[in-house]
Amino acid sequence: MIQTVLAWMRLLRLPNHATAVADVLAGFLIVSRTPFGEWPADSLWLVIGASLCFYGGGMILNDVFDYRLDCVERPERPLPSGLISVALAGSVATVLLAAGLLLSIATAVFVQSPTPAIVGTSLLIAIVAYDFQLKQTSVGPIAMGICRSLNWLLGMSAVGSQERIEQWIAPLGMGIYVAGITWYSRREAGESRPKVLAGAAAVMFMGLVLAGSFPWISIQLGQAGWLVGDRQTSWYLLWSILVTAILARAVFGIADPTQARIRAAVSNAILSIITLDAVLVLAACGESWAIVVLLLLAPAFSLSRTLSMT
Repeated sequence: MIQTVLAWMRLLRLPNHATAVADVLAGFLIVSRTPFGEWPADSLWLVIGASLCFYGGGMILNDVFDYRLDCVERPERPLPSGLISVALAGSVATVLLAAGLLLSIATAVFVQSPTPAIVGTSLLIAIVAYDFQLKQTSVGPIAMGICRSLNWLLGMSAVGSQERIEQWIAPLGMGIYVAGITWYSRREAGESRPKVLAGAAAVMFMGLVLAGSFPWISIQLGQAGWLVGDRQTSWYLLWSILVTAILARAVFGIADPTQARIRAAVSNAILSIITLDAVLVLAACGESWAIVVLLLLAPAFSLSRTLSMT
């Protein structure tokens, strides 16, 4: 029984789910600017549920389509090891993805706007397209980045109000960052080429620079949020430290492109999504909500000790 439960947790990549929640929460807070201490709108909980369903369904579907490859390269995974049947995994993935879509539609009804349903439908299409076909192509990392951006937009759409154009910069930058992570990890099961890894790290850097420009552009448009006075310098210093720490791990993988190094760099980059989201929330809403987002690191770190994130 315990072995089966652990197999499902590995199949779902459970530690990664905290990053999906962080994206949705960050997107919602950046648009709503909900004062700390005020209970967020119920639509937030609907899209958090939708995001978790989409993420879980996508992770399972990924392994269903990768079953034959994993039998050769990763026989220890839940499906090729026989701990979970492919048919059952496919059924659970279908139910989760359908639940994600239904929750997105419910959010649209709640906020009286079609946007959450449109974003949810787009996210569902992007997930299935990536898992079924695009993953093995050159546009695979782009598709994965689109999934991450849409997850951010799902949170933004739950507010029900019109997003300002500068608010789209954060999900776009984070999507590019995740595209870089995906590219970096593509040869994780075998030997990775330093030039490919360097290119992927450059894409990650570009995404982080773009996401980090969101506060500056907001200030220029008169939407400073929390960033007033000397806080701007402190915020940019904090963002720079985070970017440097993430890229340093990526550089270690470039210098020594072994499977262990690549996997460590990828896991670090994925976990860092929570911290990056928290710092973006800090710029818009202040320390209190940023700490709430940052608390998602606790379950992510705890679960990642025993469960692989890749």
